Amino acid sequence: MDVILLKDVEKLGTEGATVQVKPGFARNYLIPRGLAVAATAEQLKVVEARERGRTKQLQQVKAQAQTLKQQVESRALTLKLTVGADDKPFGSVTTHDICDALTRDGLEVEKHAIQLTEPIKTLGVYDIPIRLPADVTAILKVSVVKA
Repeated sequence: MDVILLKDVEKLGTEGATVQVKPGFARNYLIPRGLAVAATAEQLKVVEARERGRTKQLQQVKAQAQTLKQQVESRALTLKLTVGADDKPFGSVTTHDICDALTRDGLEVEKHAIQLTEPIKTLGVYDIPIRLPADVTAILKVSVVKA
């Protein structure tokens, strides 16, 4: 029996795929749980229309992500870190600090998108990757200076 998957099913296929399964598996598991529908001509048209809409939306998201990438990479942040008499830092620069600085500059980036492996505890210039939607990654230059 051919079915169209409405959601990703592990070891079977991804959303929108047409797969052949045994009739009992489709009737007793996939269809009642809303994971699939029977592959009819009408359902195939619905899935194709949905796929076209999803592709168009994905292109729009990717274009927005590319624009945001250009905006992020065209800027350089300067963050201040308090240091003691012997240049020993008090505190650190975290993803929260970077996110706040970007927000003050007018760029809305989510905190979890900033790929900082550990807080910055020394002075210097750092390249911080920022993961944007649609698998786009921007590199942000962050300068950490004495306060």
